[in-house]
Amino acid sequence: MAWLVLVLSGVLEAVWATALGRSENFSRLVPSLVFVVALALSMAGLAYAMRELPVGTSYAVWVGIGAVLTVVWAMATGAESVSLLKIVFLAGIVGCVVGLKVIH
Repeated sequence: MAWLVLVLSGVLEAVWATALGRSENFSRLVPSLVFVVALALSMAGLAYAMRELPVGTSYAVWVGIGAVLTVVWAMATGAESVSLLKIVFLAGIVGCVVGLKVIH
């Protein structure tokens, strides 16, 4: 259960990071509210997962999932350019996250 919550918290990290960028310094209400709610849920999920999983592994997986999904979303929406090297390096992060799960 801790791994599932951790993965969902990583997804929420991508949500709050994207909302933060769209909030325009907290001047737009909806993205600002999405940021606050997603941040709170993401942190709560990370804290829950850390009760059963090591802190280092939990944090690395959480950040890795959030970072990859944030970049993938930005590339999918055209906010960031797509390149083969970016995809290779993002796949490397995913491989590392999977590796941390496998060795746990």
